[in-house]
Amino acid sequence: MPRPQQDELAARVAQAVEQREALVAEAGTGVGKTFAYLVPLLLSGRRALVSTATKSLQDQLFLRDLPRLREALGVPVRMALLKGRASYLCRWRLQQAETEAHLPDRFAVRALHRVQVWAQATKSGDLAEIEGLDERSPVIPLVTSTRDNCLGTECPEHRACHVNQARREAMAADLVVVNHHLFFADLALRDSGVAELLPTVDAAVFDEAHQLAEAGIQFLGTTLATGQALELGRDLLAAGLQHARGLQPWAELQAGIEQAARQLRLAAAGEMREPRGMLKRRWEECAEGLSAPLQDLVAAARAAAEALAGVAEAAPDFPKLEQRAATLAALAAQFGVAADAGRVRWIDLSPQQARLVESPLDIRDMLTEQREKAPKAWIFTSATLGDDEALSWFSGACGLEDAAKLRVGSPFDYARQACVWVPSRMPLPNADGHAEAVGALAGRCAGALGGRTFVLTTTLRVLPRVAQALRDQAEAQGLAVLVQGSEPRRALLQRYGDGRGSVLVGSASFWEGIDMPGDALQCVLIDKLPFPPPGDPLVEARVRQLREQGRNPFDEYFVAEAAVTLKQGAGRLIRSETDRGLLVLCDPRLAQMRYGRRLLAALPPMRRLADEAAALDWLAELAAAH
Repeated sequence: MPRPQQDELAARVAQAVEQREALVAEAGTGVGKTFAYLVPLLLSGRRALVSTATKSLQDQLFLRDLPRLREALGVPVRMALLKGRASYLCRWRLQQAETEAHLPDRFAVRALHRVQVWAQATKSGDLAEIEGLDERSPVIPLVTSTRDNCLGTECPEHRACHVNQARREAMAADLVVVNHHLFFADLALRDSGVAELLPTVDAAVFDEAHQLAEAGIQFLGTTLATGQALELGRDLLAAGLQHARGLQPWAELQAGIEQAARQLRLAAAGEMREPRGMLKRRWEECAEGLSAPLQDLVAAARAAAEALAGVAEAAPDFPKLEQRAATLAALAAQFGVAADAGRVRWIDLSPQQARLVESPLDIRDMLTEQREKAPKAWIFTSATLGDDEALSWFSGACGLEDAAKLRVGSPFDYARQACVWVPSRMPLPNADGHAEAVGALAGRCAGALGGRTFVLTTTLRVLPRVAQALRDQAEAQGLAVLVQGSEPRRALLQRYGDGRGSVLVGSASFWEGIDMPGDALQCVLIDKLPFPPPGDPLVEARVRQLREQGRNPFDEYFVAEAAVTLKQGAGRLIRSETDRGLLVLCDPRLAQMRYGRRLLAALPPMRRLADEAAALDWLAELAAAH
């Protein structure tokens, strides 16, 4: 089927590559943007770097899309896949794990055995090759290296190192596939080869670019974690007793670091109850109480660094440990003084640890600096980059106001394929009973359709209440309710299958990156407008910054963010030219408030339904078609 939208995007990408210019391109669902940028890159003969949002998307590009296109176009392009070091087997650490690891259960023992067998045959060392290996497995940190514990040229397996091999292949390739996290982490740490690679390419393409700014902020910031300190203490004690017993007071040094870290964790929590998950705290809420434990941690880390320097020649572990201790001391000292202007601090608190975070408010300066270093094509593309012609939601955060802009609409016939309904009698999101009303309505919709329904919530907090109300309705109709958190995402999606008889309730990780064409998903309910949480320290800092600039934070930030996120969630519904479905937005503010028109206009042009009867009739029609 001809796709003029894809041809238009491909032509603009080719022009940007040829003229070494910056391009920001929004391409609606179904355009085929992946091929639209890969084909011009492959035909250009230019050296290129492609960055995407996740490791799974990297694998899809490298293992499926690129080989098909290279063969179809007949171009002899050398390709390489480059991930962070935590994705690759470390042969030396595997040998240590085989003899020294204390594994928590039989599942971990089984996983380690699978890694051992696979390690004998793998050429790349990429752990993604191991089918079904859980990314959260406790075995993975045991068989991979970190920047801190890598022995570098001192490693007995240095010549066979998979990380080094991946870097060599990337430096020799014509086209390298990375991910956003690796891109920014490497620019910050110079640890995996991207910083070395970037000046040598003629074009850098960022797919799923709507995730770029948040990924950059995460890695361009500075983090001090109490778990980082505790791990240093454990490693220091183990290495000291093994290689230099009696030469330094190892147990005393470890105890000093551990005590300071635990006091820092207690000060960060204050009088709060123990969080069940991750909780963000404002820096101002507990800054005064952090001062003393930070000073203690500086002293303990410096003492450890001095002791390690005294035995540096005893084993290759010691110089690395000394560097880690010095880094920890510097971080603790940094958080002991006020943050620089234009940066914001907060605390991430979890049951395991406290993370002190200092971050820039955006990636404008960093990306501008990279663009100025060497002339090349910079291409940024996604299905959702803003709700105006200037794509200002994305361009403003990334300093790309001067870039060429392109908006290419979806080829789908949304007016025929999809309907949208805003229930007018739904309680307001902050009113009692809203979550329960959403769950009950989802049960009625799923019942009319026989399953094939997603319920997307804006927060994890309301998810259990929505799920319970849904169960009360759905189970009486023989429908299975699958809830985020009960199993890994991949397992939930496998159980959901073709959607028949199933309803899935999920939050953030289910709003994007899920592609279910056909009739497996024909109804998506969104509980409320996805405004940024006003109590989030980063959100508060951005609001202050906009006010200082004389701008309107609600229109320029809150509504703009909600528009982009809403488009992402709604984008789960129609994935092909033959899909049909219903989008239900369970927030009456869309019909009541001035900004509602702007948010509805940001969505694809679906047919608007007036009431529940019309919505259930549409779902019944969809159900009858199958």
